Amino acid sequence: MKKKLLATMLSASMIMTMAAGSVSLAAENTEDPQLEKTIKILSIWAEDNDNGVLIKSICDQYKEINPNFNYEYELVSADNLKQKVATLAASNDLPDIFVYEAGKPIVELIEADKIVDVGAELKTLGIEDNLNPSAVALLKNLSGTDTIYDLPLGHNVEGFWYNKALFEEAGVEVPNTWDEFEDVLKTLSDKGIQPLAAGGSDKWGVTRLINAYAVRTMGADALSKADQGEASYTDEGYVAAAQKIQDWATAGYFGEGVTTVDMNTAGTMLMSGDAAIFYNGSWFTSNLNNESENLAGADGIGFFNVPVVDETISPADEYSMNCGNILCFSKDKYDEASSYFLKYFVENIGNEAMEKQGSLKGYTYDVSDDSVSGYTKVVLDEIGKAQSAFTWWEATMNSETSTVAQENVQTLLNGDMTALEYMESIQDAHDMSAL
Repeated sequence: MKKKLLATMLSASMIMTMAAGSVSLAAENTEDPQLEKTIKILSIWAEDNDNGVLIKSICDQYKEINPNFNYEYELVSADNLKQKVATLAASNDLPDIFVYEAGKPIVELIEADKIVDVGAELKTLGIEDNLNPSAVALLKNLSGTDTIYDLPLGHNVEGFWYNKALFEEAGVEVPNTWDEFEDVLKTLSDKGIQPLAAGGSDKWGVTRLINAYAVRTMGADALSKADQGEASYTDEGYVAAAQKIQDWATAGYFGEGVTTVDMNTAGTMLMSGDAAIFYNGSWFTSNLNNESENLAGADGIGFFNVPVVDETISPADEYSMNCGNILCFSKDKYDEASSYFLKYFVENIGNEAMEKQGSLKGYTYDVSDDSVSGYTKVVLDEIGKAQSAFTWWEATMNSETSTVAQENVQTLLNGDMTALEYMESIQDAHDMSAL
């Protein structure tokens, strides 16, 4: 994605986000013929957690408008999501709506003609303007298509959240370069402060760190080159990225038992002052905005982008961006009743997310910017700074390769697998999947 193009998209996105209002289907329910439908939803979030709260809320609100509508909610762990969806797809029994991963995983479903062309549906319904242009562009870029087959559940930048009080206690400042970052980590450790919290049991929180160093040292296209065979995962730069994270684990920067800590616990460690730095996305604002959860307070946590190694390779205004886990609609189950629910969801999720969580999901909203939290404003500022973007570790990997990359990262952290062996396992999985 070229810098000028993304800058234009991001600028347009910010203008639309602040100015565009959503048209509530609740005010125009005469358009809804009250069709009877029970929608089955497969999610990785419980109904009282994260995006599960928003999905449930939208469903409950729509039930008030259309009493003939109902929904059944099924929960699956994030680790088992791909296998679950693959099994259901193979048996032609995908649920009406399901959470999934953007990138390579969704391409497999598109090629198998299993999911709805959401872009075409949004155009037919006249609601395509309810999605942010840069979120749409990112979804298209990830799937390599000229339309979208999924809905975003986030419009996120990723980077490092830090505990301001712990930084002040250690006498360190926000790093701009990777060398400065290494100095900060060592100083924190020397002061008896755990430098990093990471969700090793969820795995992806650690692979993101490998990705961060790989991109800053090799460029935004490093992972796509490896996937396309233009480079090997066993090349020096990729091995060095894995070695960097293993070195941090060996130095004790992640504390004890990192492979048993999940992402929610890692975030709590940051907010309670048990760790100084935590890599996560801007969706973390939903936790930061929760007064009972964020013990650091309304201004106790800050954010910085992945520090730069070489500006000519990956500049400071290049951010890791993603659309969160996404929602897909089963093509076999999609009907007129589904389209009315789709319309309501798209028209209302932007406001719902901003009002309930102070978070951006990739949709327009008409909540006043003055009413959002300081943490949400931090995210808006960071999105405004982004002039180019790179994707996350698994985005360009097929399901077999990404599974190996995540499963073996715990072994890498524990020191039972060398950095080269870790990358060899990924390359082997990539080669096998191509046969």
